[in-house]
Amino acid sequence: MTDKTNDPVAMWQKMVGDLEKGFNTFANQAMSSPEFSQAMNRAGGVAAGAQKQLGELMEKYLVTMNLPSREQVTGLAERLQSIEAQIGEMKSMLSQIAASSGISQGFDGAPKPPRTKRPPSENGGQS
Repeated sequence: MTDKTNDPVAMWQKMVGDLEKGFNTFANQAMSSPEFSQAMNRAGGVAAGAQKQLGELMEKYLVTMNLPSREQVTGLAERLQSIEAQIGEMKSMLSQIAASSGISQGFDGAPKPPRTKRPPSENGGQS
């Protein structure tokens, strides 16, 4: 076994642990002061203002480039989903109506057209 007093890894771990404890103590003292809270509030306000300005500038840029904004694309996607849901409901209602009336349907839900053509007769023409 190695001696703990001369082990460089153990000494390094102890030094890092002491450094962490000292930093945590300093940070806790700094964060508990009202000046720190005020500075963080100001920094948060500045960041929020900058983000809002950037968003407005980006929207103006997209309008200039004749491109939709993220909000507009999201709105279109929501409207499209709503329309698709309504179409799905209509299809299921039509299927139920067709099933109750005995109408045969194709794969796409549309009724099959009536068969008006007749197979050719033996003499080669239509009868």
